[in-house]
Amino acid sequence: MQLANWTQVSDFILIGFPGTKTHNLSLFIIFLAAYVLTVMTNVVIIVVTHINAKLHKPMYLFLSNLSFLELWYVSVTIPKILASFVTSNNISFVGCMAQLYFFVALACTESVLLTVMAYDRYVAVCNPLRYPTIMTQNFCICLAAGSWMSGFLTATGKMIFIARQSFCGPNIINHFFCDVSPVLHLACSDMSLAELMDFLLALIILLVPLAVTIATYICIIATILHIPSAKGKQKAFSTCTSHLVVVTVFYSTTMFIYVRPRTLTSFNTNKLVSVFYTVLTPLLNPVIYCLRNKEFKEALSKTVCVAFSRSMD
Repeated sequence: MQLANWTQVSDFILIGFPGTKTHNLSLFIIFLAAYVLTVMTNVVIIVVTHINAKLHKPMYLFLSNLSFLELWYVSVTIPKILASFVTSNNISFVGCMAQLYFFVALACTESVLLTVMAYDRYVAVCNPLRYPTIMTQNFCICLAAGSWMSGFLTATGKMIFIARQSFCGPNIINHFFCDVSPVLHLACSDMSLAELMDFLLALIILLVPLAVTIATYICIIATILHIPSAKGKQKAFSTCTSHLVVVTVFYSTTMFIYVRPRTLTSFNTNKLVSVFYTVLTPLLNPVIYCLRNKEFKEALSKTVCVAFSRSMD
C-alpha cells in the first residue's frame, strides 16, 4: 500500500441526510431506536443459544455467528451516523478507511455465511439421516471460521487497490458512511483498475455464494415435492422459509449497489437502498429468524422464566 498517498487528505465530510434541526432530530431518534433494538435482539439470540443445551445445534451455531456479525455490522456505521446528527459530519481519513474495510469485510462474511446456512438446510432436508454425521461440531466451526476468513480476505484485497489511490480533494462524500463507490469517486488518480477489481471481487464474493445457495434450494424444493404428505412438505419447507427471506433481502439490496456499473444510479438513490441493508435488514433478521421458530421461542421463554425466578429469590 502506498501510504504516502493517504496524507493528501486528512479527513472527509459525510453529507449524510441534510435537513433542518427538527428533521435531524427525528432521524436521530429513528436510527438510535433501530440501533438499540438491533443490538438487544442479537445479544438475546447469542445468549439464549449459548445457555440452552437444546439449541446447541448447527443451525443455531450459524445463527449465533450471524447475530454476532450483525452486532458489528450496525456498530460500524450507525454510531457515526448518530454523531453526525448532533456534532460533526467529519471523519478522519484513517477512520474512513477503517470503516470502509470493516463494513466490506462484514458484508462479504455475511454473503458466505448465508450460503453456509443454506447448505445446513440442504443437508437437513435432503439427507436427514446423515445430518448428524455430516454436520459435526468441528465441521460447523470450520464452515463458520471459513466464512469470516473469506470475508476479511476479500475486504483486504479491495483495500489494497483503494489505498493506492490519491485523494487530494474535494473531500466531501455524498453518503452517510464511507462506502467503496463514494470514496473512489473522490480519487484524484486513475481509479479504473480499483473499480474493476472492486467489481470483480464483488462478483466473486456475491455471485458465487448466491449460485451455490440457489443450487441448494433447487435440491431442497425438489426433495420437498417428493414428500408424500402435505404436513411433511409444510414442516420441511418451514425450516427454510426464514433463511430464504433473509437471503432474498440481502442479495437484492447488495447486488443493486455493488454488482452493476457505477453510473446507473445516483448516490442519493444508493443512500436510500443503503439504509435498508445497513439499518433495517440487521433489525429484521432476528425477527424473521426467531419469531417463526417455535424451538427458539420455547427456549427464550424458559430463559426468561428462569431469570425472573432467580431475581425473585
